[in-house]
This record gives sequence, C-alpha cells and structure tokens, in this order.
Amino acid sequence: MLRIGISQINTTVGDIEGNCRKIREYIEKAKELKTDIIAFPELSITGYPPEDLLLKPKFVSDNLKGLNELAKEISDIVAIVGFVDRKEGNLYNASAIIHKGRIKKIYHKMLLPNYGVFDEKRYFKEGSDFCIFKFSGISFSVNICEDIWDKKLVKKASSMGVKLIFNISASPYHLRKVKEREKILSYQAKKNSIFIAYANLVGGQDELVFDGASMVLDDKGRITERKEQFKEDLLIADLDIGEGEEKKPPIPKRKIKPLEPIPEIYQALILGLSDYVKKNGFEKVVIGLSGGIDSSLVCVLAVDALGKDNVIGVFMPSEYSSKESFEDAKELVDNLGIKIINVPISSIFDLYCSTLKPHFKGYKTNITEENLQARIRGNILMAFSNKFGWLVLTTGNKSEISTGYATLYGDMAGGFACLKDIPKTLVYKLCEYRNSKEKVIPERVLKKEPTAELKYNQKDSDTLPEYEILDPILKAYVEEDKDVQEITSLGFDKEIVLYVLNLIDRSEYKRRQSPPGIKITPKAFGKDRRMPITNKYKN
Repeated sequence: MLRIGISQINTTVGDIEGNCRKIREYIEKAKELKTDIIAFPELSITGYPPEDLLLKPKFVSDNLKGLNELAKEISDIVAIVGFVDRKEGNLYNASAIIHKGRIKKIYHKMLLPNYGVFDEKRYFKEGSDFCIFKFSGISFSVNICEDIWDKKLVKKASSMGVKLIFNISASPYHLRKVKEREKILSYQAKKNSIFIAYANLVGGQDELVFDGASMVLDDKGRITERKEQFKEDLLIADLDIGEGEEKKPPIPKRKIKPLEPIPEIYQALILGLSDYVKKNGFEKVVIGLSGGIDSSLVCVLAVDALGKDNVIGVFMPSEYSSKESFEDAKELVDNLGIKIINVPISSIFDLYCSTLKPHFKGYKTNITEENLQARIRGNILMAFSNKFGWLVLTTGNKSEISTGYATLYGDMAGGFACLKDIPKTLVYKLCEYRNSKEKVIPERVLKKEPTAELKYNQKDSDTLPEYEILDPILKAYVEEDKDVQEITSLGFDKEIVLYVLNLIDRSEYKRRQSPPGIKITPKAFGKDRRMPITNKYKN
C-alpha cells in the first residue's frame, strides 16, 4: 500500500519565498498523515506563468536557490516540486524529485504548449529523457501538464515498468475543461494499466484562473479521489501498490461532486477577482453603479469575493438617468450592506458642453455627447481610486466589448474587467443563479430592457441586435473562427452577420487598451486572441 498526496495550492508568480513557505506547510500536513510521496503543481516554486520574469537571470537563480534550500529540509517523505531548471544556457520547465535532503532526479517537460494563452517555447527548451524513480517496491514517473496528453509518451513509460505517473500541472480553467482532462486521463490510465495522480494548480493569475480539480485514477481509468475546484486543499489517497506495511492514520473521506456549469463559472469569477485584488496589494474596490444588470453582477461578485466592507458603489446620475435606476441601485446596495456614494454629473456635463459649444457649432448632438457622460463617470471613479487607493472594477461584458459598445476612457476605464469574457446572455444566467441562493439583485434589474441611459429612451437594441441573436454570432466568429458563410449557414441573417463582424473588427484598438479580465471561454480577448489592429482583411 502506497500513500500519496497531491497539494492543490495557490501560488503567486514571483513570490519564491512565499511559495516555498507554502510548500513546506503542505509537506508537514502530509507527513502528519504518514504520506509517502507528495506532489506539487507545475512551476510551484516560481508560480505560473512567470512569463518574461524568466528572461531575468537573477529570477531563475533565486528560484534554484529556493529549491535547493527546500530540498535540504525534506527528509522522510518524497516530494515532487515544479521549478525552472537552467542547464548549458537553456531553461527548462522542470520537476524535481526530492528525498532524504537531496534532489534525486530532475525531469524536463517534453511537450511545450504554444497555443492559446501558452507561450512556453518563447522561454523553455524541450526535455528529452524520462524520469523514473523507484520507491517502496514500485517504479513511478513524473511528467508535466501537456506530457500526459501524449499517447506515445505515456505508453513508453508503461512499457518501462512504470506503475504510477505523477502529472504536475498548471492547466488554466475554461468551461468544460474538467471534462476534457477527465477524459484523457481516464483513457491513458485504462489503456496503459497505470495509476495517475494529477496535481493541478489553483488560483487567479491576471486573466487566468486555475481551478485545481486534482484527482487520482486507478489502473482501470476510474477516478478514485478528487478535490474541489477553485479551493486550496490536500488530497491524500492510498493506492494498492508498493510494499509499505506501516500502520497509517485514516484518511478523512468526503465525496466531491463536480460543479454544474453556471456555479462553476461563478466560482471562477470569484477566485479570479479575489486573487487579482489581493495579490496586487489592493484592499477595496469601487464600482460605478447604474441600476443595470452588469454593474449589479459585478457588485455582487465583488462582495462575495472580498466582503461587503471592501466594496464601494458610486451612482453618478445625469438628466437621462431614470428614477428606477436609482431605486434599483439603492435596493442592491441595501441588500448587500455596502456603502454607496452619489455624485450627480449633470453640472459637469453642462460645463463640458458649454466649453465645447463654440467648437461644435453647426454640428448636431450625437454619440460625442453620449461618450462625454461615460468619460466624466470614468474620471470620477479614477479620482476615487487615486485618492483612496481603491481598484476600479469595470462593468462591461463580452458582448459590449466585442462590438465596441463601450466608451474608451469612459466605462472601459479601470483596473480589472470581471465580465470581459462573459456574454450578456450569460450575465442574466449568473444573476439568476446568485439570486437563487439569496435574492440580492432587484427583480426589475433582470426584467427591464438594457440601456446605457446616455440619451432619452435609449435602448441597447437601438444599436445592437437582440443579445439572443448577437451572442451566438460572437461565439461563432470570436471563439470558433467561423467566416460569414459559415455563420449565416447557422440560420442568421447575412446583413446582421456582416454588421456584427464589422463592429468586432473595428473595435480591436479599443480592446487592446482595455483592462485584463477573467478567462472563462476557450478563447477570450487577451492572450487567446491576438488580432492586428491595422488589418484590411475582411471575412
């Protein structure tokens, strides 16, 4: 019987000392339960992804120093730790097998992902050798993230007598990613008759969220143990292999049920927001409340992530703001118990208009004056941010950001965009889910027609197709790279499709200047989608 541990920890990029301290803490927890082998996620010493920190020689040296100091303290347990190795001028995404105070073996990741959010070939060289270690009468191997997906690599390890593979990973979250992992891990375990211990990172890092969901699979491909998504934890499992006969304390058992899609997304948003705020040294956030559904959802997410005492709402009415908008914003903050600040902008807007009137003589009022209001509000929020050190959370969703239905230096101004990868139709589902737990978002917010309230009787549908039509077109074009013909073949009017695609293409310069936001879909704006701003190609 072999007792193994998986440390599903939340590391911070660049915090080598803090990450090593956390590794030590989890080793001690595992030792108390008489664990034989404990594994930590990919690049657990440096945090993932370290990106261009890897171009700093001292950073790499500090990571190696941290690993070597850690190794000296590890005695009566085998620890598998992710780090950056340096050899003959090359860097490697590596794992160390540590036992009895020494680094016994080092493995270099063989398959370096270079798609989507990944850019590992920019920094690392591919490894070439397997890593097999004998302990307690069995041979186990270690590989890293992408390596476990390769059928040939796993088959070769099995042919070399390996009975157990530890896969240490930093696999970013998107919806349904857990199912993808389970499918490939189950296939590899069953096909090769091996046990797999999958150790995944948890936590938020800029636009990425790592969901954990670490698991152990037996040699029949069955998941025997799993950990929750989005939470730090220690998984301990007994495998019916090896020679250990030592009596060990019982393992606390708890059945983990995978999350449904909407709760899963909601938890990803909370973790991504919480870690971005805290890891960047902020304590409080400020949100422009409009009485609309987007700002309501951001506000609720912030309270759930940070606590009500750390969230401030600012209501900034103009002459176009309805009485209902104020009532809905007030009801929301009362339900949440947060502070609200009321800053009317009508007098500021009038001053702007009178100042510009001589220069705009002969021109009709248009979107210019609408955007002025948004930019006044953006300035006010940034003033509160500068004065009190609050982080501004923007409230635009993916539908608006895709089509440019947002004002640069206005409602796009801020430090973090929680809904950047959340289409409008999903905003409603998330609000309904949150209200099913506790009714905090006013019912009228979920029912009234979306509006920016920048002119009288304005509605989003004046400019955009209905969101039930718009969002599937956006998904097809942005996430699935479908062209006009392919999208129209799905049943959409060609004229609407061309209109929407033109809005998306014209808005690239705006998105390039927007704050980072949490990745939820397989292809988010940011690292996932890198379109040129200057671009004459039309789909």
